[in-house]
Amino acid sequence: MNFKMQDKQNQLIERTSDTHLIVGVDIAQQLHVARAVNFRGTLLRTKG
Repeated sequence: MNFKMQDKQNQLIERTSDTHLIVGVDIAQQLHVARAVNFRGTLLRTKG
């Protein structure tokens, strides 16, 4: 990852507040999995 890409990622992280919900989805396998975390990275729910 080059410096500019890391800088952009850091800016996005800094803008994340307590009103945001971050959701990640893995659709690469037969079983699709989603995980929701709060702005601090605490796991809220995993579905899959």
